[in-house]
Amino acid sequence: MTTIAALAPVDAPPKTASAKDQRLVSLDALRGFDMFWIVGAESLIHVLNQLSQNGVTRFLSNQLKHADWDGFHFYDLIFPLFVFMMGVSMAFSLTKIIAQEGRAKAIKRIIRRSILLYIAGIFYNGGFSSPWPDIRLMGVLNRFAITYLVGGILFCFFKPRALAAICVGILAGYWALMTFIPVRDITLTNRGFEQRAQKIGDEKAVEMFRDAGNPSGEKNSPVWVKAQELYYGTTERVTGKYDKGRNLANDIDFQYLPGKKYDSYMDPEGILSSIPAVATCLLGALVGFLLRNQKIPGLRKGLILIGCGAVAVALGWLWGLQFPVVKKIWSSSFVLVAGGYSAILMGAFYLIVDVWQMRAWCQPFVWIGMNSITIYLTAHVIVSFRRLAERFVGGDVKMFFDRHVTQGMGDMVVAIVSLLLMFWFVRFLYQKKIFLRL
Repeated sequence: MTTIAALAPVDAPPKTASAKDQRLVSLDALRGFDMFWIVGAESLIHVLNQLSQNGVTRFLSNQLKHADWDGFHFYDLIFPLFVFMMGVSMAFSLTKIIAQEGRAKAIKRIIRRSILLYIAGIFYNGGFSSPWPDIRLMGVLNRFAITYLVGGILFCFFKPRALAAICVGILAGYWALMTFIPVRDITLTNRGFEQRAQKIGDEKAVEMFRDAGNPSGEKNSPVWVKAQELYYGTTERVTGKYDKGRNLANDIDFQYLPGKKYDSYMDPEGILSSIPAVATCLLGALVGFLLRNQKIPGLRKGLILIGCGAVAVALGWLWGLQFPVVKKIWSSSFVLVAGGYSAILMGAFYLIVDVWQMRAWCQPFVWIGMNSITIYLTAHVIVSFRRLAERFVGGDVKMFFDRHVTQGMGDMVVAIVSLLLMFWFVRFLYQKKIFLRL
């Protein structure tokens, strides 16, 4: 069996394991439910909306798109929910390793897995297929690696109350940095640089930014050079700004993050915003401590999670009145909102799957959850399940459904077959006991 780890399920205990070490099937199911939307379900909803547009389908389709900047959609929960569950898993796997093999062994494993996960992130973003600087150093898997490394080491040295205090300190400290440290009064977007060039009467630069793509991945890019000139030539400073391209996190990415940036001049998984992501991981670890506590009945645990999650969501939206809920800078209010929703989902899944033992409905999600990293890399790097589905029901087959049923039905058939192929693949891996763990 191949093991690699961080997004991996909790290690299966031996048959003689104590109750507190028993596997959380609900965690596997929730992980699979989360991944389910990434690897095919979202396209099914979007196609359904195209086939029959009404209030319900439009709402669902909109929820499966990221908020442009501030605000929160269901799709904005997928990433932080994984980070949260990584923390939950820590409370089981790392506690077991520390008890059986010692803290040094646990730290060694954390470092090794973080490195492997970071390398996987580089590979996911294209690896070294393009020349420097057209290589992205930060991304989803890279952030997983960073949060697992920092969160895991903190977990090894601090008890739950200290971890809770560190989490609060991270959120408050990040808010203070973003609020009180001044940044140049310029918006780090092509439109922002275009407006700055217009203000100083540089018409050549105006045309340059009007037609610019992503200059961060281009070697010796004249657009990037001009952007730096306009940026460092700006003397006005502002504080307490959280607009797109006009905040401290984006400012630091523009100045110090090397390589290609996802959003041209900054990255949604950038340098500074990785700090509050560690708090998301620690929130999950605190939930893991609760779930391991055998002195608290299962029903009460689930209700505590749901209740505390609701409070966190309310506090997050309240904080968002001053520090907006923004995924792309992982604002402190976003951490509370996403963490609250994550706790509610974890509590609901825990009650249904582990307390009330209602498991038949979630078995397909367990298949995915047991191999979440495998399915993620397979679907986005090795082979797209949609492209594979088109080999079976594309072309004339797709056109047949469009012509003889209704326009757009061909896309629906392709989306359904894509999901079926994905489920077949994860079921095959599950039955053969093949688990790729980063």
